[in-house]
Amino acid sequence: MKNDFRARNHPAYWAFVLHRMSGLLLAIFLPFHFWALGQALNGAQALDGFLQWTQQPLVKLGEIGLVVLLAAHMAGGVRLLMLEFLAWRDWQKSLLAVAAGVSLAVGLAFALNVV
Repeated sequence: MKNDFRARNHPAYWAFVLHRMSGLLLAIFLPFHFWALGQALNGAQALDGFLQWTQQPLVKLGEIGLVVLLAAHMAGGVRLLMLEFLAWRDWQKSLLAVAAGVSLAVGLAFALNVV
């Protein structure tokens, strides 16, 4: 039991959890994204109404969260691919920090562009 706790307190475990959760949340978001795109099929007025709704501050905050989730999922996936296909090197221990840094940098850049 003691070893279980240590394994779950390791940064790689939390990277695994973040990668899975970001993927799950992005999968939940996808039908809403398709619905939003489908508003264009209902005419310009329906799409304009939806786009007007997206200007609310909470929706903008949600967009920033979505971009951070996308960046985290992508960076985590690239990290996993590097672990899988490259020979093990000591610098690969730093991939967790690089993946987190890239995710936050992309989210911050998007937030600065939105606000």
